[in-house]
Parts: sequence; C-alpha cells; structure tokens
Amino acid sequence: MQKLNSWLLTLLSAVLLVISWPVSDFTFFIFFAWIPLLAITATPIRKLTYFLHLFIVMLGWNAGTTWWIWNSTDIGAIAAIIANSLLMCVPWLGYRTFFHKYGRKTAYGALIFFWMSFEFIHLNWQISWPWLTLGNVFAVHPNWVQWYEFTGVGGGTLLILLVNIGLYEVWIQWKKSPEERKLKKPVWLLVFLSVGMLTGFFYFKYRKPASVQDAIQVLVVQPNINPYTKFTSDLLSTQVNRLVALSRSNMDSNTRLVIWPETALSAGDWQENTRRNPVYQPLFEWLAQNPRVSLLSGIELFVNYGTEKTTPSARSNENGGYYDAMNAAVMANAQQPLQYYYKSKLVPGVETLPDFLRVMAPLFEQFGGTSGGYGKSSTSAVLTSADGKAVVAPIICYESIYGEYVGSYVKKGANLLAIITNDGWWGNTPGHKQHLQLARLRAIETRKWIVRSANTGISAIISPNGEIVATQPWDTMATIQFSVPLSNYQSLYVITGDAIYNCMLLLAVISLCWHYWHWLKSRWSKK
Repeated sequence: MQKLNSWLLTLLSAVLLVISWPVSDFTFFIFFAWIPLLAITATPIRKLTYFLHLFIVMLGWNAGTTWWIWNSTDIGAIAAIIANSLLMCVPWLGYRTFFHKYGRKTAYGALIFFWMSFEFIHLNWQISWPWLTLGNVFAVHPNWVQWYEFTGVGGGTLLILLVNIGLYEVWIQWKKSPEERKLKKPVWLLVFLSVGMLTGFFYFKYRKPASVQDAIQVLVVQPNINPYTKFTSDLLSTQVNRLVALSRSNMDSNTRLVIWPETALSAGDWQENTRRNPVYQPLFEWLAQNPRVSLLSGIELFVNYGTEKTTPSARSNENGGYYDAMNAAVMANAQQPLQYYYKSKLVPGVETLPDFLRVMAPLFEQFGGTSGGYGKSSTSAVLTSADGKAVVAPIICYESIYGEYVGSYVKKGANLLAIITNDGWWGNTPGHKQHLQLARLRAIETRKWIVRSANTGISAIISPNGEIVATQPWDTMATIQFSVPLSNYQSLYVITGDAIYNCMLLLAVISLCWHYWHWLKSRWSKK
C-alpha cells in the first residue's frame, strides 16, 4: 500500500506542476506541487527508487510543458527534455541526503539553497535552459508579482519553496494527535508570506508609476512568413517587399521607430555589404524617403575575421580565412551608419554547442542543430534611433527569458525594450504563448515598456506593470502602432541583478562544506 501511495504522490506532483504552468489559469497549484515529493522523501525507500520517483516527476513536468520543442527538432526535443529532467533531480538528491543525515528542518534549508543554486547555474552555464525556472510560473498573473522589480524571478522561486514547505509542515503537524501538534511556526510562516504578498499587491496597485521622460511613436510589424521557407533564396526579395509594404502603408507622419522581427533580413551577406545587397534595396529606398524613421530589424549576416580565428565558433572558408555567422539585430536609418548587435544568449544544441560537445557537432546538425554554430556578442548593447530619443535594447528571441541579462541593457541606458523573435518554429502550440507571457516579467523587473515583434505572432506592446496593452493574434499579417513612453528609471533588480541567487549559491556551498566536514569527522572517528 505504501508503494502505491508513493507512486500516486509522484504522479500528483507531476500533474500539479504541469497544470500550474503558463499558459494555464491554475497557477495557484504551484504552491502544492512540491508537497508530494517532500512526503516521498520522508518514506523509507531505497535511493535508486527515490531517484526514479524524482525523474518521473521532472520528466512529466518537462514533457508536459515544453513538448512543443518537438515541432522544430524531434530528436533534439527528446534529448533536451531527458537531460533537463535528470539535472532537476540533483537538488532533490541533495535534499534527501540532508534529510536522512541531519533531519527534516535542516534539510528544508538545503533544498532551498540547492534548488535555487541549480536555477542560477542553469541561467549561466553553456547548456542554459531556464524556461522552467519556478518563478516564471506567475507570468500569466503579473499583478501577483509586481515585487519582481526588487527580486526578479528568484524571489518567486523562493516564495514557492517556502509556501510548499510551510503547507507540508502544517500537514505533518495536523496528522499528529492534538497534544503533539506544533502548528505555530508553519502557520506563522504562511501568515507572514500571505500578508507580505497582499501588502505588495496593494502597494504596487496604488503607487505612482515611474516618471516618463518622453515618448516615441512605434510601428511593430508582424509579417507572418513561414519560418521553414523564409530562407529560400527566391523568396528573400518577396519577404523584404512585404515588410516594406506593411511598414509604408501603416505608418504615419508621427512614426519614428519601426520594429521588424528576428531574421527579417535573411539574405545572409557579409556585414559590410548590408547597404549594397540588392535584396535590401527596397528597404533603404524607403528609409531614404522617410529620413526621420529608424528601423530595428533582425538580420542574418557574416562577420569576416581575416586570417585570425578570433572566436571558438569561427568557421574557415576556402581562402583560408575565418568568419562567424551571426543572428543579429541592426538599427538602420537614412543618415547614420548602421548599428549592429549580435545575439548573445544562443539556444543550446540549435544555435550553439557547449565546448565539451563540439566533437558531436555533425550529430547535432543531423537532428536540427547547427554544426558550426553562431558567433555571438560577449555582452549586451543598445542601439539608438535617428532622433536620439529611443535608446533601444535589441533583445533577440531566447534572450528575453534572462532577467539579469535584460537588465544589463537598462544599465547601459536603454529606455525601451524591443523583443524581436520568430516563434513560428513551434507551430500553434503553447510555446509561443509561453514566450509572450515571460516577456511580461521582464517588463516588471525593469519597469520598462516592451515592444514585441514576432514573425508569426504574438506581437504585443507591454506596459511596465506587465499588462499587454496592444496585441495581434497568431498566424496573422498585421501591425501595431503605439506611442510608447520612454523612461530612464532603473529598478532595484536592474541595479542588483540576481543577488538573491548569488546568496543562495553561497549558502549551498557553505552547506556542502559543512556536510563534507561532518563526513570527514565521522571517517576520522572510525579510525
């Protein structure tokens, strides 16, 4: 009977995680999702069996929320889901070790430190995939987490862990006889967290918005071009003409900034040839006719390094030189030199390979990735409109799920965030919807307006409180024109970044050192 209960708890945990995740409306279930795993840890089962329980929960969570990756790469999706599920088991294995060696309450701290350290590492290493960071779960309810302006998503992760632990403690104490119950501490913890959330909700609801220095009329273009055919050479000119026609027919005399999506300019020429490329001539003719307009667009291009292999991703050409292929953004207008930014946060396995997997490059190419990989920028960069008003953060697709990285644009002076993306690879699945919702958290963290141009949708304008104030639906050729406020305000999160994660990583290291010290002492005492 106990074995049956353990497996039922395992399935319950996986189901709760899946149904609470965006774009579901059942977000509240995340506060109960870890309780079954906490209960399983307390049962006397073997370590291998415990690991199997963990893996099923994590596999169910990953597969149930990110199965749509399959639409762009089938084998790659399977590998990514399995690998991520295995990695997610590690913090819980650490929790089990601390639970059986030092007791339940000490282990709670270890679980918080280890899980948040895992999330932090997953944000920053070469196989980064932070899509399932726990704090992302509130993306469809931005009013719940206006305090992300101070903590970022790390604060949401901490809240979820604390509430799960508090409710589990209440459940443990409630099962005891009335004489043995000790409900005071867990109840006070839950009351404290509830009051804190309510106080934060009302504070942010009624406080004055950050000051606005200026505004700029923006036209967001959604061309709705099939991502699987857009790189076909005979269609490149047609695509550029469509983008120009949409822009010309929907702008007015007040339009100052036009946003095109990721890889909208996909001719794949050398960077220095961008203005001379015949495919792009309709674009530059249109800009010449509208000298007060600036265009921010995604672009595929090559950067020539000559005879020096400047970067690990550089490829060799037939003349003995080296170059990088770049997924980039360009700011163009009639008068000034072109400004470029190269995408920095590349998708593992699809746009880049970790150093330790480069020997497997041909295999990744076969399953939908790129063997050479893209080059990348080492840091963020801002691009400025022709009139100097808009200092734009050119956030390319996957980069929008990195809170601290998006904040780095603001540190460099960005007063407007622009997300350019091409979510059509995933088809009409939860993928593009989740991606849109995550952008709402970036708006809250930075307190900046976001303009989002998605090739096939969903394009949107997002206010600093995470509200979607204008949008165009999926699979539609459309535009959005909006007067977007500009602000130089820097939130506490922009200034401090992922400080909460750094603290948890330090505490995790201290906990492991403490555990290792106890292990050494026990070894010495046996000699």
